Amino acid sequence: MSGVQVETRRETARTGTAVSVLDRWGHQLQRLPLHLVIIIFIAIWIVPTIGLIVNSFRNVQDMSNAGWWSALFPPHGFSLDSYNQVLQTENVATSIFNSVLITVPATVIQLAIATMGAYAFAWMKFPGKDIFFIVIVGLMVVPIQMTLIPVLQLFHTFGLAGTFIAVWLAHSGYGLPFEVFLLRNYLGGLPREIFESAEMDGAGHAVRFLRIAVPMTIPAIASLTIFVFLGVWNDLLVSLTFLGSSPNRPFTVVITQLVTSLGGGWQFLTAAAVLQMSLPLAVFIFLQRYFVRGITSGSVKG
Repeated sequence: MSGVQVETRRETARTGTAVSVLDRWGHQLQRLPLHLVIIIFIAIWIVPTIGLIVNSFRNVQDMSNAGWWSALFPPHGFSLDSYNQVLQTENVATSIFNSVLITVPATVIQLAIATMGAYAFAWMKFPGKDIFFIVIVGLMVVPIQMTLIPVLQLFHTFGLAGTFIAVWLAHSGYGLPFEVFLLRNYLGGLPREIFESAEMDGAGHAVRFLRIAVPMTIPAIASLTIFVFLGVWNDLLVSLTFLGSSPNRPFTVVITQLVTSLGGGWQFLTAAAVLQMSLPLAVFIFLQRYFVRGITSGSVKG
């Protein structure tokens, strides 16, 4: 009798294992369409990027005779001639340095003001707070193109046109509404008990902001840094409007001039594009863990 029971238990265990395996396979099959969609979107982004990088190391004759994928097989024919040509072009090296001088201060200014403003709207009490916040959020729907000429005239009046200060102020003004809105929602989700305890211990708003709000908001600030940095670094419209042909113009403006000055050579444009996306890629890799943490943590619970 005991032998029959043992055999029955083994049969039940085997059946249970088979059912578990079938459940897992069923779950994977249900997620298969989602995985296929993700793979398609990744391919849509990464295949042209690989082609851009590969073509940046090829000469114009090879690019005209065959697609970029042919360079993946011997003979490769890779060279650095396009990069040397681009870097030796007048004002390119200076424009890359100008892009750094524009992007880094503009990013720091925006995030510093946005963090302080978001803290004020989230944890401070003052008359008309809600009205001011609605006005700021409403500015997000105003097209940038409508404000370019009036702001440019204002900068000409104060003698700021063509300077780095003009671009810093323009990027800050255009980006702050969204950044304040995003950080205010994040700061508003922090545990109220922590701020109340600090207030009872005599901590003012400055202490609460620097020692509590900012450290707890690092993931959101870091993820926002990536978006702001990419937006300023890749900007063409604002820089072209407020800097024009001044010596302070960034790399994005100079790339548009390469089309004319170098006859629209693909090999030069691809090399310039790879140089343009190198620094943002490095920033993203450096801040990726904060980026993932920032977009996955909608709120902080105490």
